[in-house]
Amino acid sequence: MIKPDPVLIDSYLKKWDTLENYMLQEKSLGLLFNELCLGNKKLEHVLLKVTALNQFYSTNIFDTYSVAKHILKLDIDQRLQNHDHFLVNELALITIKGKKKNFYSFASKYCSHHIPETFPIYDSFVEKMLFYYADEDSFASFTKTDLKQYGNFVQIIMAFQKFYGLEKFSLKQIDVFLWLAGKEMFPRIYSKKRKNNI
Repeated sequence: MIKPDPVLIDSYLKKWDTLENYMLQEKSLGLLFNELCLGNKKLEHVLLKVTALNQFYSTNIFDTYSVAKHILKLDIDQRLQNHDHFLVNELALITIKGKKKNFYSFASKYCSHHIPETFPIYDSFVEKMLFYYADEDSFASFTKTDLKQYGNFVQIIMAFQKFYGLEKFSLKQIDVFLWLAGKEMFPRIYSKKRKNNI
């Protein structure tokens, strides 16, 4: 993988703009989160957003109603506006039918779709790319546990941004680069059985 520099990041952002399915998905979610269902005070609004995210991102939440009620109870609007990164880990932890769940990636996506420039998305591809570049260039020292604490995750992305001189790019743009590059470098391999079910 070529070292991240502004030219490389720009090339991936241009590639992102050509991915019609992802672009339309993101525009649809933007419409839902920022125009049709502003705020998180009404259960039906939160449920719509949870369900759409779950569907588009295949986050495997089988009880969207319980997750929506959990979000509503946390009263998150002011905390989102305050860029409270602790919110993501609180949103992620939920007990459903007596079982504790940690929907960490989903929680980062939910917050990100409200304020994308402040809340980058945690994803397995992003994680793999951060470890890859940490191994290559030692831009930061961290563990998987560190990445699962959202405040640390944001700081690690900011360290990546600073180390490679990418300050002109937003955290959202860097997140897009890491995700796309991760999909290329670490493609998921599905079994034949799963492929047939897709």
